[in-house]
Amino acid sequence: MSFTSHYLTCAGRELHYTDWRPAAPVRGTVVAWHGLARTGRDMDELAAHLSARGWRVLCPDMVGRGLSQWAEHPKDEYCLAFYARIARELLVQLGIEHCHWVGTSMGGAIGTVAASGYFEPELKKRIRSLTLNDNAPQLAQPAIERIKAYAGQPPAFDRVTELEAFLRTAYKPYGFLTDAQWRRLTETSTRRLPDGRVTPHYDPAIVGQFIHYPDDYLIWHHYDALDIPVLLLRGVDSDLVLKDTAEQMSTRGPGARGQLQWVEVPGCGHAPALNVAEQLKLVTDFIERAHQPAAAVAA
Repeated sequence: MSFTSHYLTCAGRELHYTDWRPAAPVRGTVVAWHGLARTGRDMDELAAHLSARGWRVLCPDMVGRGLSQWAEHPKDEYCLAFYARIARELLVQLGIEHCHWVGTSMGGAIGTVAASGYFEPELKKRIRSLTLNDNAPQLAQPAIERIKAYAGQPPAFDRVTELEAFLRTAYKPYGFLTDAQWRRLTETSTRRLPDGRVTPHYDPAIVGQFIHYPDDYLIWHHYDALDIPVLLLRGVDSDLVLKDTAEQMSTRGPGARGQLQWVEVPGCGHAPALNVAEQLKLVTDFIERAHQPAAAVAA
């Protein structure tokens, strides 16, 4: 796996991202955005796979996570509207005119509100397809309460191996990960506290989004406005994206226009790790179909 690490100032905050650049020629750009309390390094397997096929892949750490700066005004910054602004400034500064968006959980919601154009009109023309990895325009409230409970009070441990054991339990619904992948997931999402203990690498204030913006993830109007191909990957055991919601998606917005592909991912809950051959093929095939000119697809 080969990438370079970079920093940009977006919306006044330092944003970290990894840049996976293939050998020339470059087929296009994919933006891969992580979930609520995660980091861009969760996308390593997907980025490595896509870059080997000629795609440039950008994997940011959202503000408040990983190596990106934490919010100075959490109430105003930890919300989808601010995240869309971050995304716009990232793409503009990097000169990305068109991209395909892959988003896990929160990353999918950011992709939805970005591609709708309601928050940042300029983004609507820049996003050519959207992969929602266990994300939907409406999320199950009991699962949100579960996420708030563990994300708002991250545990601390004396040893990294103890944190790894916790993460293996917390993220068991991701599905199969090798021991090496669990270790990398741990090491790329660990920070030390002033007392020397280790804890997950994010700002606990990120959960304030659910308090200050209780309907922030109720985004049907954004979804209905999408006019691009959408791939929904739903973990078959997901407690966040209910099957009834996925069925609604198939009758509204891009679903009603025949632009939605919905796949139930076996062996996973919230959310598939996008690290095994079957999942990588689903995402890659979808992006490559969406990237073709309409005339080529028709032929």
